[in-house]
Amino acid sequence: MLLVVAAALIDAEGRVLVQQRAPHRSMPGLWEFPGGKIEPEETPEQALVRELAEELGIGVAPEALQPVAFASAPLGARHLLLLLYATRQWTGDPQALDASAIRWARVEELRTLPMPPADVPLVEAMARLLV
Repeated sequence: MLLVVAAALIDAEGRVLVQQRAPHRSMPGLWEFPGGKIEPEETPEQALVRELAEELGIGVAPEALQPVAFASAPLGARHLLLLLYATRQWTGDPQALDASAIRWARVEELRTLPMPPADVPLVEAMARLLV
C-alpha cells in the first residue's frame, strides 16, 4: 500500500491549483493535485505541509488543511491510497519547483485535463466542495 497526500489549493476566485508532472516522472505531462508520499512517522497533514513546501515553495499550517476525499487505485504491483485535502490559506506564491508547470483551473477545466487515474474521481469531490 502506497499512502499519498494531495492538496487542492483554492484561490479567492474558486479556482484550484494543479501541477503538470515533469518529463522524468512516471505519467509525464499529466496534471495532478500537488502532494506526495507520507514518510514513516509522519501524519498525513505533516506530510502534506512538507510536500507543499518542497513542490510549491509555500507554507501551510496543518490546521488549515480540510479533508475532502480519498481515491484508491492499482499502481503496478502496489496499491495507491490518495488522501485529498483542501485549503484556502497559505503563505508565499506557489511556484513549479518539482513540476513542468502549474496552473489555476476551474472545476470545468479540471474535468478536461489529462490526469492520473487516482486524481480523476477527486475532481468531482472538488466540484461538490466548491458549489
